Amino acid sequence: MTTIRVNGQEHDVSGVAPETPLLWVLRDTLGLTGTKYGCGISMCGACTVHIDGESAQSCITALSDVGDSEVTTIEGLSEDGSHPVQKAWKEHDVPQCGYCQVGQMMMASAMLKSNNDPSDEDIESEMWNICRCGTYPRIRAAIKTAAKEMQN
Repeated sequence: MTTIRVNGQEHDVSGVAPETPLLWVLRDTLGLTGTKYGCGISMCGACTVHIDGESAQSCITALSDVGDSEVTTIEGLSEDGSHPVQKAWKEHDVPQCGYCQVGQMMMASAMLKSNNDPSDEDIESEMWNICRCGTYPRIRAAIKTAAKEMQN
């Protein structure tokens, strides 16, 4: 693999080993540092990105597994922070430390693509990302606000 498509742009990754985790390709090779390293074993969700619109943990996804798929990071969710999830996160002042919030927003935005009216149970089953600050009530409220905007 010599190129990867991220946020709508082709990037040369010919010098990167195929087994390199996507997280490090994004951060170290492409300089897209919005995606965070948390646990490295797909347990926390801090590294969540979209691959062809679906949530994926970039810490365990090898570069070779991406193929011709489109990768979207928080930088590609919207250029100006106007995505409904990003706006709702600000409106509800969701982050405390903020470290996990990029992964939370990416997970939420993927979920809302397939379910734009999630119940509390839907949110709890789909949003498995860990937030050490415990902002789960604000995350739930922000998801519901974003869902309402996406319905309009």
